[in-house]
Amino acid sequence: MSRYGKTYTVFGVICILGAMTTLTAYAVPLYELFCKVTGYGGTTQIAKGSAKRVLDRKITVRFNADTNLELPWEFQAVQNAVSVKIGEPVLAFYQAKSLTNFDVTGTATFNVVPNKAGKYFNKVECFCFTEQTLKAGETVDFPVQFHIDPAFSDDRRLDDVDTITLSYTFFKAAGSKNKLSKNPAWTKKISLKGSSLKAVN
Repeated sequence: MSRYGKTYTVFGVICILGAMTTLTAYAVPLYELFCKVTGYGGTTQIAKGSAKRVLDRKITVRFNADTNLELPWEFQAVQNAVSVKIGEPVLAFYQAKSLTNFDVTGTATFNVVPNKAGKYFNKVECFCFTEQTLKAGETVDFPVQFHIDPAFSDDRRLDDVDTITLSYTFFKAAGSKNKLSKNPAWTKKISLKGSSLKAVN
C-alpha cells in the first residue's frame, strides 16, 4: 500500500471513531427526545396550558409511587385514583417524607401504563421537572397538574383503554450530599393556583 493509501486509511479510521464517539455522547439525549415526541415507553408529554376542549368520555387515572433503596424517603400518592373527563384539568398530589437527620435531594423518573397512552398524557406542572430537596424529617406534598389530550379519543388503538396508571420513582440525585440539617422536622404543601382539584381517594 502506498503512503497516500495508508494516510487515507488512517484518516478514515479516525473519522469512524469520531462519529462513534459523537453518537455515543448524544445517544441518551436523542433517545429522550424520541420518547418525548412519540410517547415511547409510556413517556408523558409537557403542555403549556389546558386542553382546548373537554370530552364526555371518562378515564380512571391511578397513581403509583416507588423509592429507590439509596434514597432515605417515604414516598406515596396522596390519592389512589381519580376519574376524569378527557381534556379536563386535574390536580393531584404525591407526598414525600425524609427519614434522615440530614438534607437529601431527590429526582423523580416517571411513565404511564399502558405505554401507548403516554403520547396523550400531558403534564402542565410537575415536581418531576426539577430536583427536590427535603430537610431532615421534612414532609412535603408535591403537586402534579395534568390533562389527557382530547386526541386520545381519535386514536383507535386506545378504544379499549379506560384506565391509565401514572408512576413515579424517586432516586437520590447525583451529587446529593448528606448535609446535617439545622432545622426541625416540619410539613409543607406546594400549591398550584387556578387549578381544579379532581383527586378522589
